[in-house]
Amino acid sequence: MSRPIGPAAAMFKGASGNMMTGDVYGEEGAPVLLLHGGGQTRHAWKRTGELIARTGRVAYAVDQRGHGDAEWVDDGAYQYTDFAADARVLADTLAERSGERPVVVGASLGGMAALLANNRGGSDKTQHFAALVLVDITPRVDIDGVAKIQGFMRAHSQEGFGSIAEAADAVAAYLPHRPRPRSHEGLKKNLRLHPDGRWRWHWDPRFLEGNRRIGAGSAEVEQALVAAAKNVTIPCLLVRGASSELVQEEHAKDFLRLVPHAGYVDVGGARHMVAGDRNDQFANAIEGFLKNLS
Repeated sequence: MSRPIGPAAAMFKGASGNMMTGDVYGEEGAPVLLLHGGGQTRHAWKRTGELIARTGRVAYAVDQRGHGDAEWVDDGAYQYTDFAADARVLADTLAERSGERPVVVGASLGGMAALLANNRGGSDKTQHFAALVLVDITPRVDIDGVAKIQGFMRAHSQEGFGSIAEAADAVAAYLPHRPRPRSHEGLKKNLRLHPDGRWRWHWDPRFLEGNRRIGAGSAEVEQALVAAAKNVTIPCLLVRGASSELVQEEHAKDFLRLVPHAGYVDVGGARHMVAGDRNDQFANAIEGFLKNLS
């Protein structure tokens, strides 16, 4: 059995000068940027980061703005373009450090940010990343699935939970297909203890409720993502949960028409949070894709 690879701590600056906390797995090798989904933190990538380090690359799992230990931005700027702007800055930072553009693995929100960030824009067709992996996200998604996910996130965003066990019960009710973990330590990293003694999710509530909140399913966002997908020329992989409430098979086929050279892996037994549901199959997909890049 391979020994776990503990991460080193790192700090990064985003497009607004906002501070973002990161975990770095590995010491030498080509960089891989890991961008988590909405409401998650960098800790969602722990096993993926360890896997990437074992392949001889360096994985950078970063808390995106307003999430985890990253700074809550003063102006509440949490639109997709804001996350994309941070992704561009992170790509440039890692390229300066390592001398080569990073591969980016983006789950849900992180994938949308990466897709929008990839092109420099205008007449410059240079890509920001060396390769792109989208985890259960495509330009067109199931709107009811989006509503379900955001509904769960909103359900306790204000009042929080009286204990971590109470939060664990809420997660178990939302994810009945997933075995309960033996410990609450992983869940605890996604919660923050407030002065009133209540535990709340480790993200800025303005992410969903503020004047510059995230939005999904609008025609404008869809059009921007479709245009970005058409411009992808770098190696690309779509990893979908076969039982995803967000990305249906028709959405995956539509993406593959937009990016004909992209690879595609359908992970059986997984819903939207693919890496958490079936980490074994997810890890195999990522490892195989990275090996083909070498």
